[in-house]
Amino acid sequence: MSSPAAARLDLDGNPVAPLTICMIGAGGFIGSHLCEKLMAETAHVVLAVDVYCDKIRHLVDPAPPHLAGRISFHRLNIKNDSRLEGLIKMADLTINLAAICTPADYNTRPLDTIYSNFIDALPVVKYCSENNKRLIHFSTCEVYGKTIGSFLPKDHPLRKEPEFYILKEDESPCIFGPIVKQRWSYACAKQLIERLVFAEGAENGLEFTIVRPFNWIGPRMDFIPGVDGPSEGVPRVLACFSNNLLRREPLKLVDGGQSQRTFVYIKDAIEAVVLMIENPARANGHIFNVGNPNNEVTVRELAQLMTEVYANVSGEAPLDEPMIDVSSSQFYGEGYDDSDKRIPDMTIINKQLGWNPKTPLKDLLETTLTYQHKTYKEAVKRQMSQASASS
Repeated sequence: MSSPAAARLDLDGNPVAPLTICMIGAGGFIGSHLCEKLMAETAHVVLAVDVYCDKIRHLVDPAPPHLAGRISFHRLNIKNDSRLEGLIKMADLTINLAAICTPADYNTRPLDTIYSNFIDALPVVKYCSENNKRLIHFSTCEVYGKTIGSFLPKDHPLRKEPEFYILKEDESPCIFGPIVKQRWSYACAKQLIERLVFAEGAENGLEFTIVRPFNWIGPRMDFIPGVDGPSEGVPRVLACFSNNLLRREPLKLVDGGQSQRTFVYIKDAIEAVVLMIENPARANGHIFNVGNPNNEVTVRELAQLMTEVYANVSGEAPLDEPMIDVSSSQFYGEGYDDSDKRIPDMTIINKQLGWNPKTPLKDLLETTLTYQHKTYKEAVKRQMSQASASS
């Protein structure tokens, strides 16, 4: 029987040689799915770097016999660990997924957010450049900030013209709010590290690819507060709404849930990352939007759809009042701001890598909410009963 790599060809028909990949942030949501994909379908070796391994425990603690020598876990914090450069030197490619990336933190922990997304990433870029190692750096769609159209009057006809809201990697400006709106600490830090990576490529020949994810969702995303994350924690929108549904609480719509977003299934997005890994000639020097413009909804529409899907998944009737409106200052604190729309242009990734997302929004929500219900429902019940008993 041939190995997975023996049958793998790149998009130009060339055999794909097995790589050693240093994956920083391998224990997170995206990293866990990427590790699974690489272990199942390729012969690449992964040096999995993170402070936690809960989401990849089934791969590394211990590694199953058929994965012996294919994946190893290295528990370290990239802030101040001398082992990091050694791991990058051992690898052919470094993928940096490490970040603070929950909106509640941007406002309440702006210093941690800036350090995590800019300062802590500096050594990774430096070591890759100095050692001539390829880098795939994960950024965010938040670097685009606000659309040009958001500055027009609400009823202005140009707001509906694609050039005023479609986000293009090489053309769209990055427009942030004022400094007092600390919500932009994340986007600003992410943009600055992108500019550094790009400059290292221009001046020192760093081989790089930058990924801008547009709301990747699926099983193992974020955490459920009080179960596998802090009770006072506020995860991103999908996990936040999942937590409300599991607890039979109304879904909280910040400022009426009028912001528009697109959502892409994690397994579709991981296919794009594997194409980047295995097609360096097509991916190097590029910034890629990775999203699904066909899955565009307002946050209010997302809440309505999740309520319907969860009722089918769980067999529980929705609440009489399934949603409530809250202000952004109530939910996130003073200094919050938001982007109006995030709709990716897909021209570059389609041209370079031939990638298109496949999974409709309702299908990916069914898969994700089935996982959330199966994984968390009983634990949430226990946590709620313990909390009521102690009150």
